[in-house]
Amino acid sequence: MNRKIVIDPVTRVEGHGKVTIQLDENNRVKDAKFHIVEFRGFERFIQGHPYWEAPVMVQRLCGICPVSHHLAAAKAIDQIVGVDPEDLSIPAQKIRKLLHFGQVFQSHALHFFYLASPDLLLGVDADPSIRNVVGVAMEYPEIAKKGILMRKFGQEIIKMTAGKRIHGIAATPGGVHKNITVKEREYFLDGKEIPSVHTMIEWSLEMLDFIKTYHNKHKSFLDTFAKYPSGHLGLVNKQNGFLELYDGNLRAIDAEGNITLNDIPSDDYNQYFYEEAERWTYLKFPYLKHLGKEKGWNRVGPLARINVCSGIETPFAEQERLEFMEMTGGKVNNMTMYTHWARLIEILYTAEMMKNLLQDDDLLSNDLVRKGERRKEGIGIIEAPRGTLIHHYEVDDKDRITRCNLIVSTTHNNEPMNRAVQWVANNVLDRKKEITESMLNQVEVAIRAYDPCLSCATHAMGQMPLHLQIFDADNNMVKELIRD
Repeated sequence: MNRKIVIDPVTRVEGHGKVTIQLDENNRVKDAKFHIVEFRGFERFIQGHPYWEAPVMVQRLCGICPVSHHLAAAKAIDQIVGVDPEDLSIPAQKIRKLLHFGQVFQSHALHFFYLASPDLLLGVDADPSIRNVVGVAMEYPEIAKKGILMRKFGQEIIKMTAGKRIHGIAATPGGVHKNITVKEREYFLDGKEIPSVHTMIEWSLEMLDFIKTYHNKHKSFLDTFAKYPSGHLGLVNKQNGFLELYDGNLRAIDAEGNITLNDIPSDDYNQYFYEEAERWTYLKFPYLKHLGKEKGWNRVGPLARINVCSGIETPFAEQERLEFMEMTGGKVNNMTMYTHWARLIEILYTAEMMKNLLQDDDLLSNDLVRKGERRKEGIGIIEAPRGTLIHHYEVDDKDRITRCNLIVSTTHNNEPMNRAVQWVANNVLDRKKEITESMLNQVEVAIRAYDPCLSCATHAMGQMPLHLQIFDADNNMVKELIRD
């Protein structure tokens, strides 16, 4: 008798997905899949709208990373009005980067402290009634407090630059709407009303000390759990190949560190990438054309970015990167659970960059908007918290959008997440007569490492029900368990 295990929904991720694991008559895993069960129709219903509405509309894709969609769309619309990233005024570039760093900082804080830490701090086999952010706050109040305040800091940066914390408006075609005032930036520098940016750097370093100690204690688990070879993709600085989150060239490497995509300009992405669809999920599978589907897929996000970059421009984050790379002797890190460590390095990096920008008088300038020669196409690529995000628009002579293509970070990570689910199915669930809740949670742990953003919803409490169904060979349900 065949059995099918269904985890629906996957908890503590942004959005709704499910996992199915098919077992054969000998309780051996036959197949495992991660399904995205929500349909995203933005590419269609944005057609016909004026191009300047795109940065405002597409950020409604998500309530967690709207800034990323806002800025990726803005970069594409800049090109439609004839302004490439390097043509933007220096103040506009810096204000957009400040907004972006605030977004990455708060999103990474949300994921680490709210979504991932219950598994790390309380254990993957802890009672699910306490394995959530409230349980973390009860057991580790200081860590929880810092997580809340760090996320608040990033949200306040977003509010200052975009007008509000969620779905604000900062970018306009060719620039930004407003500059930053002296009073606004002092709010983040003097530490009188909220912990200052200097405190954010200190706390980021403390959390990195914590994660390194945690890795030393749990090395055997973290080094092996959901480990598999893969490619890695991310933006790098155009001049030196360093970590780049706002604007750069695309670089990809294979599992051994060989370059598979050699710092190509963003505008050329369409020549190298192809997306394949499968009937069992709404999420597509991107891969590099010249490598094919079997070898051309890549991870994106913090781990991938640390793997592909040549360095980090801020001193503290660069020192942490070097320590991180020492764990693999300088080789590519293909260990899924190290993503959390890489994420904390990026939290430190964005904190350092925010400090540098807040002390820069260019933020006060009124040189905010540039114009160029009108074009019919625009491409914007940015590193969202979860990885490489691509926005591509075409417009007609009446300024209406005629085509839109979005490749979001989680789309790139579709194949990697499925590989992680398969690993857990083969190594944790295989041959087990009884499937326990903690075993099923390990499937979710593997998925959560990628911080997948599946829709606008966030189940930060981890209280969404787990629905387990077992089917026989004739697809008749023979057992049902519900965790609520």
